[in-house]
Parts: sequence; structure tokens; C-alpha cells
Amino acid sequence: MKAFAELYAELDASTSNNAKLAAMQNYFAQAAPEDAAWAVYFLSGGRPRQLVPVRVLREVAMAFSGLPQWLFEESYQAVGDLAETISLVLPQMSHRSTDGLATWVEDKLLPLRGETPQSLAQRLPMLWAQLDSQSLMVCIKLITGSLRIGVSKLLVTRALAAVANLDSKRVAQRLVGYTDQTHRPSAASYLKLIAAESLDEHAQRGGQPYPFFLAHALSPSVEQFEALLGPVQHWQAEWKWDGIRAQLIKRDGRLWIWSRGEELMTECFPELDSLILGLPDGLVIDGEIVAWKSASTGTEKAFEPAAQPFALLQQRIGRKTLDRKILEEVPVVLLAFDLLEWQGEDWRNRSQAERRAQLEWVVSDCANPRLHLSPLLTADTWLDLAHQREASRALGVEGLMLKARDAMYGVGRTKGMGVWWKWKVDPFSVDAVLIYAQRGQGRRASLYSDYTFAVWDGPPDASERSLVPFAKAYSGLSDDEIRQVDSIVRKTTVEKFGPVSTVQPSLVFELGFEGIALSRRHKSGIAVRFPRMLRWRKDKSVEEADSLATLQNLLS
Repeated sequence: MKAFAELYAELDASTSNNAKLAAMQNYFAQAAPEDAAWAVYFLSGGRPRQLVPVRVLREVAMAFSGLPQWLFEESYQAVGDLAETISLVLPQMSHRSTDGLATWVEDKLLPLRGETPQSLAQRLPMLWAQLDSQSLMVCIKLITGSLRIGVSKLLVTRALAAVANLDSKRVAQRLVGYTDQTHRPSAASYLKLIAAESLDEHAQRGGQPYPFFLAHALSPSVEQFEALLGPVQHWQAEWKWDGIRAQLIKRDGRLWIWSRGEELMTECFPELDSLILGLPDGLVIDGEIVAWKSASTGTEKAFEPAAQPFALLQQRIGRKTLDRKILEEVPVVLLAFDLLEWQGEDWRNRSQAERRAQLEWVVSDCANPRLHLSPLLTADTWLDLAHQREASRALGVEGLMLKARDAMYGVGRTKGMGVWWKWKVDPFSVDAVLIYAQRGQGRRASLYSDYTFAVWDGPPDASERSLVPFAKAYSGLSDDEIRQVDSIVRKTTVEKFGPVSTVQPSLVFELGFEGIALSRRHKSGIAVRFPRMLRWRKDKSVEEADSLATLQNLLS
């Protein structure tokens, strides 16, 4: 446990990718396989569910430290992070435990789930007393499920590849699905990650997907496209769908569906099971699962996009069980746009054009209304394509995808094997008022950086009107701007509810967001997608901020 805590501290203290890479390589070179297995899991973004209620943690920490509640709460408000607060207020211990990360997670922490408060009040102090301050903080972050480490999965892949002397693309392939909740890290799973390549490895992959190829954002004006990208005829253009990116896999008579977040989602979309009959074995399709109009017909002579808002799809994702009513109200289809495997052969090194041609045949031969081909757009000039892009919002899509016709299918957001661009439409935007603030995570744990925004429920000339919250955002501001806002929040706080501060309305920000929909779950009646701060409107007063009517007009 101590070695992993030291690795966490090294990674948290550095902004250099080379330094982080060296720290991980050093750790993996020395760690026992069972400890390295869990380290890879956490470094790659895996997090077990919360093991102990926060209320119980606070009570046990106050009892162990001897602090009164008011002083503990003041300490928490000053630090901004519960795990760090507890590690600072508890008596400083020497590190007595010689157990590794795997033993701590499997034998000491995971068994805490479901224990009574009385049992936890006895067990937690005994565990905490074995750890120094740094290890204790990491331990509590694991207990709360809040451990976040500032490294990318690509960097973890590079570290493992260097330690094992393997091609990083091979390691990336093996890592797919490693953080899925159905997978439990083990010494065997780690040794499989770093094992020498075998001739039959490709044939033994079962339902494992490929690493997803990701697109880069394209922001220049269309007048610059010819100089930057060359002729439009060298590119494949299609709609950027607003759904769930997924790979559909058919091997050994079985069908699997994996999300881009590497979650196995086969059971979430039972209507796609019918594809098992029409698709051959040894097949992997990359596409987008979307809520769809008339998903059961599939008899259209010409393709007409019928994508429904992502908010409808979210109704399905959040449910533990899918009854007949929700399946009928929110039907889905898979919009196929790439072919990664055919007849058991990896096709990722073939050109985009060749993969597309074969995909068209696969979808046509399958003839299943749950499987559509993502249509291509044709244009003689970039300006012509830009005009077609203007129809995006009316069609329920986010813009266009541009894929080089000679591009291979890469790993992650890289350009070494070709390139994909996402040419999104400009975001919706409104001017909103900051009304609540909360401290952030990681290096922003001591700063108020997570904000709730509101708009007016009436026009400026209304006799009475109030601010209605509608969105939360934490990205878009520079570090300097966040420090300025933090200072204002501290001076204008009028009330506190736990970690949330209610502030006197005085700050206006332009918020951007990708989508908007009606919502019965929100007080405003509106839900927005991917909100972020575009700019701080220091030129506007609170009274000049937008109203609910502005948001409602964006729905049309």
C-alpha cells in the first residue's frame, strides 16, 4: 500500500508526462503482479463503488481524532477534500503495515461494504492506525470511490509497454475492458497484459473489443479547409450522431456490445440481440447507438435521419431493469460507420475506403431494421459541405465527421495511422448567473471551481422574478479566473449547505452547451448537455442575464 501511495504522490505532484511515465515504469518494475494489477486498474480510471457512507466516515474520524464537530467541519471547509482532511486531523502514525495494495483492497477494504456503523466504528480505526498520512489519504479515497489520478490511459499504456518491451498498440488492445465492473484485477490478468506476444492471441480474444479510434476537434473557418485538408474529395463525410459510441462484436456464436467507456452494455440493449442471426462470426462493427423513430420498420427507400434527443436514451441508461414500456417508447438502432474485423481478420490497417465498402455489403446482407448504415454526404467543395452541415440541429445531430479516405483505424486520439476530424456545429449559448459554488477536485480541491448557474423566470420588465437553476459547469475558465471567482465566492457567500455555498448573485457567465431538451426532473424544466463556461461576462449585470424563455426558444 505504501508503494502505491508514494506513486500517487509522485504523479499528483508532477505536470510532466515524462516524469509520470518514469514513476509508473519504476513502480511496475518493482511491484508484485497482484499489486500491479490493481494499480493498473486505478491508474486507468477504474473505481470500486463507495464502500462506507460518508456520514459514517466523518463520525469515525471525529471520534478517532477527538475533534468536536464544528472544528472538523471548519477543517474540511479549509481543506476542501474529505480524505485529505481526515488524513490531516487524525494522529500521525508511522507506517506499520507491510501488506501490498492487493491485500489492502481485497482483504481489508472491499469487505467493509455492507458493514453496520457499529462494526465500522471498530474496524476503521484499526485499519487507519497502520498507515502514515499519505497512505491514509489514498486509503480513504479508495473507500469513498473518489480516487482520481492525473494520468491518461495512453500514458499507462506506454508505461506498461516500456516495462514489457511490447508495442504500445498491443498493450492498448489488451487493456480494453480492464476497468469494466465485471472484471476483477488479479496477478494473472496483469501478467497477461505484459506477456510476450503469441501467435494465437488474436484468435483467443473472445468478446474483447478493439481500442476506439477518436477524432480531433476541427475549428478553423471553412475557407481554410482546402489549405489544411486538401480537396474535399479526399475525405469521407458523415453525420456526427448524438448517442452512445459502441462496438458490436459477433464471435463464436455470441454477440457483445461495448461502449467507448469500455463498459459491457449488451444487456442494456436487448433489441439488438436480433442481430446475432443476420451477422456472421468474426465481425466487429464500430458505430453509434441512438434512440430512433420507427426503429421497427426499416423499409425506407431513402435514408432519412430519425435520431431522437440523447435525453431519451438517458432514460434507458439509468434504469436497472428495462420493461416493455420503455423499450417501446425509446427504441434504438445501431448506426454502423466502420468495420474493424471481418471473418476473424483484423481490418484496422486497411484504408477507410476499403473498410467502408465492405461495411456497406455487411449491412445490406444483414437486412435487419436494428442495423443502419451511417450515410455519407457528397459535396464538390468544402463550402457545399458547410451548407449541408447547417442542417445538423434540425436532424438531431452534432455536426459532421470527416475521415481521410486512406486512413487506417488508429488507437485513441492519434494521427499516426490517419486522422478523423469532428466538425461540430457552434454550441448553444446563454448568459447565466452563478448562484451556488462548490470546491473542485484534485489540485482545485481548495478552490471554489464547480458552479451552479441560473436564469430568470421572467422578462426584465416583470414585477417579480427570480433566478432558477438549470446547469452545473466546472470547465472553461483559466486558473487565474478561477482564483478570482474563488475570492468573490468567499466574500459573497450568504449560506452554506454542507460543501455547497450559496452566493449573492453578482457574476454573469456565457455558458455553452451541445444539446437542450425538456426535463421533468429539473426545476427549470430544461436539461442541457455538456455545459461549460465560454467566457466571464464582466460587461453584463445580473439583471441582463437571459431568461427561461431564451432556453425554451432554443428547443424549437
